[in-house]
Amino acid sequence: MTAPTPRWISNFVDGHFVEPDERQGFDAIDPATGLVHARVHEAGAPLVDRAVRAARRAVPGWSATPVRERTEVLRRAAALIEERFEEFVAAEVADTGKPVTQARELDVARAVANFRTFADVVAAAGQESFMTDLPGGRQALNYAVRKPLGVVAVIVPWNLPLLLLTWKVAPALACGNAVVVKPSEETPGTAALLAEVLADAGLPAGAYNVVHGFGSGSAGEHLTAHPGIDGVTFTGSSATGAQVMRTVAPRVRPVSFELGGKNAAVVFADADLDEALDGLTRSVFANTGQVCLCTERVYVQRAVFADIADGLAERARALRLGRPADAATTTGPLISQAHREKVRGYAALAEQAGATVLTGGGVPALGDGLDGGSWFEPTLWTGLDNTARPVREEVFGPVAALIPFDTEEEAVALANDTAYGLAASVWTRDLRRGHRVAQAMEVGVAWVNTWFLRDLRSPFGGMGLSGLGREGGDASLHFYTEPTNVCVQL
Repeated sequence: MTAPTPRWISNFVDGHFVEPDERQGFDAIDPATGLVHARVHEAGAPLVDRAVRAARRAVPGWSATPVRERTEVLRRAAALIEERFEEFVAAEVADTGKPVTQARELDVARAVANFRTFADVVAAAGQESFMTDLPGGRQALNYAVRKPLGVVAVIVPWNLPLLLLTWKVAPALACGNAVVVKPSEETPGTAALLAEVLADAGLPAGAYNVVHGFGSGSAGEHLTAHPGIDGVTFTGSSATGAQVMRTVAPRVRPVSFELGGKNAAVVFADADLDEALDGLTRSVFANTGQVCLCTERVYVQRAVFADIADGLAERARALRLGRPADAATTTGPLISQAHREKVRGYAALAEQAGATVLTGGGVPALGDGLDGGSWFEPTLWTGLDNTARPVREEVFGPVAALIPFDTEEEAVALANDTAYGLAASVWTRDLRRGHRVAQAMEVGVAWVNTWFLRDLRSPFGGMGLSGLGREGGDASLHFYTEPTNVCVQL
């Protein structure tokens, strides 16, 4: 039986999908099976230039559109995503291999919430104003007017492609910008599907463009190096973020980076252990460990170390790897064979460093047509310390090292002993300690007795190698706009 011809995923420029050039295509691989599920049209430099020029033409009209009308477009987009909910779920699952339940409950649901939240935030945004007393009894009024940044390059990763795409696109559009999106080459589907939704919602041609391809020497580099770009928002690896910064530095363009993490959890002996174990199971293994906020270092007070180690290993072994469409599946594959080799390499390094493997550590045999996929077992190590490479370097897989501590001061020192600074979680019944330790964490986000709980109005981002700037609520508005202060002597 002849395999069906894979569908094309095309670039979207100036309100239209561009007819693909079959000489400039690459395969989109289903990570669960290793099979090709689509062909993707790679954008060369001329097409990226067309996209940026289209965005520049769109900015004057879109930015002059009243805020009420711009936010109504966002609300219609949210409603249209809901109408086509299962199409977005299918596209997300095909690209990532994640369980269908996660795609429904997190990825696509958050996309809807992102559009509605930023419609509300921008509609309610105020302006700063100050009355200044002058000599002679006169006064001056100072007030700020926020203007769109212009054309924003939006570069998003493969782990939460739709969630992170809409997290950036929604505030950028609400503020009156036009965007050129470069999705990961691994996960192109939902960015193209979103183009249809935004067009149907009434967004003007050119305000949302999608160019597919890779980084260096491809669409990513063509986009960030383009002189028509006014700013770059990027989520991805720290190394790629540094390269983007070097590319835009000669033109002094603003950047917003959410980069890698080597996140710590600190479990005190007085914690509710069942609550902590449930939270750790999520924070270590959610999305197969492929979330920037996932926990890869678990510091446990010595009195309960064995309880946490045994309990977490038991929960890891209970996770079900299987077909994404199966409602019982809890854990999907890694994104690619190349990424699996990276994770396998760190597992080997851990064992060479003397780690005890509590569970996992290898590639499972799943059968059912899945053995060609990029699967890796949920894995836990003990016996390592903060000097080991698997404890210091971001693995971005379903792995974590469990390390004992004795005192609060030691726990804080261990957790902060990293070049990263994205997130941490603290587990304790003593809320004074919880506040104290969370505030001592050198991270952008610190949770107490929970993980991944977000209010989309709150600032989000990292320190050190984990990023630059903040997103969420007013923080997003500050990046996607430029203030002009107007001073009037009265």
